[in-house]
Amino acid sequence: MSNADIKAIEDFLYREASLLDRPDLDSWMALFTEDGSYWLPAAEGQEDPLNHVSHIYDDRVMMEIRRRNFVHPRAASKDWPVRSSHLLGNIQLRGNNDAGDLVVTSNFHVIMWYRGEQRCFAGTCEHHLVTAEDDYRIRHKRVNLINPEAPQQSMIIYL
Repeated sequence: MSNADIKAIEDFLYREASLLDRPDLDSWMALFTEDGSYWLPAAEGQEDPLNHVSHIYDDRVMMEIRRRNFVHPRAASKDWPVRSSHLLGNIQLRGNNDAGDLVVTSNFHVIMWYRGEQRCFAGTCEHHLVTAEDDYRIRHKRVNLINPEAPQQSMIIYL
């Protein structure tokens, strides 16, 4: 893989973080494949999202429901501004999985301002990317918090 490919992947992940910081869920969802999923496990080393409780496990249908609820004019989330700042680092290419997706890992810190308080989240992400024309699409995103077993306040926006 060339340095240009690594740069393109980094740029893609930074673009995703920027869309979440705005938050622009319409454009963010467009980064996913039609069979894409987002997973936020509730335990360290959780094996799968189907046989265990997760903080979030969304396919495209659930992402759309969450997006609609977030932007609805009467949604409770509209009572408070949502601001966040994503910081990404340690982006590493891990090769291809059995499905042929490129596996990319990274570290993140997210500071979120919601309901008059600042919240901090940190952990690692694992993206499964597929090529789409001259860009990438996310088939699967796993977000591993450093404290997944700790009580989490309402997750108003994706990390």
